[in-house]
Amino acid sequence: MAKVKCAIIGSGNIGTDLMIKIMRTAKTLEMGAMVGIDPNSDGLARAARLGVPVTHEGIEGLLKLPGYRDIQVVFDATSAQAHLRNNALLQQDGKKVIDLTPAAIGPFTIPVINGDANINEPNVNMVTCGGQATIPMVYAVRRATTRVLYGEIVASIASRSAGPGTRANIDEFTETTSKAIEVLGGAERGKAIIILNPAEPPLIMRDTVFTLSQGGDKDAIVASVLAMVASVQAYVPGYRLKQEVQFEVIGDNAPVRIPGIGLATGLKTTILLEVEGAAHYLPAYAGNLDIMTSAALVTADHWAASGLAKEAA
Repeated sequence: MAKVKCAIIGSGNIGTDLMIKIMRTAKTLEMGAMVGIDPNSDGLARAARLGVPVTHEGIEGLLKLPGYRDIQVVFDATSAQAHLRNNALLQQDGKKVIDLTPAAIGPFTIPVINGDANINEPNVNMVTCGGQATIPMVYAVRRATTRVLYGEIVASIASRSAGPGTRANIDEFTETTSKAIEVLGGAERGKAIIILNPAEPPLIMRDTVFTLSQGGDKDAIVASVLAMVASVQAYVPGYRLKQEVQFEVIGDNAPVRIPGIGLATGLKTTILLEVEGAAHYLPAYAGNLDIMTSAALVTADHWAASGLAKEAA
């Protein structure tokens, strides 16, 4: 079976890690181009050494590459603002676009939650690295309870693993992740916080998930969380609970106030996660890159294997 050609726009940390994953582990994809804007970037240099066609002229350079017409999948790992223009041009040529920025033009996609639900969409959004790591936990609580009133996530990543694109997208990160906590996680209100930790040596990605739910019981929540962890580990082996799930009953004697909902009671669940990267490009502490690129690769691989790629060829 011939593999489907793909291109990556963005030769920074995320794009380069994704390229190496595709070349080492993709089931149905092969690299057709690596696109950047800095002719001296390590990502472009590495791609060229590996025999991948490269251009440092951005989206315009991609459109001019001899093999562009054969490329069916394009991963965009630039910025939310740049993605708006990139997507408009790519859609004119019928490309399948996997958005790794917080632009959120297409529907939110997290493999273990809505997997192939958006497989026919021309553009799908991979939310954010923090979203890929934490929203499955919010969803796990939601499916084991009657109602999740509130979901809050705190993603802490090593500063060294956050490149210019990530830093330029901090506001979009919090907005997109907060919305996805509600849309995909099932929480009625969502909040996201990201911390760029400057510690040396760099610390591994850590995530904390808080939910306030009603209905269900502790055993059911724990079982759901453990099952979800196993599901994510299928494509991110370094994804794991840091310690046992923690609970606190919020009673009528001390209710909490949730914006837009008011005073509320229920069961507070705290889930502490650690995400170790596969170290395909950056060291293992960059689990934030690993979970994002792994989720994007799984999504694209499923699309290419579905037969839709043949129709587009």
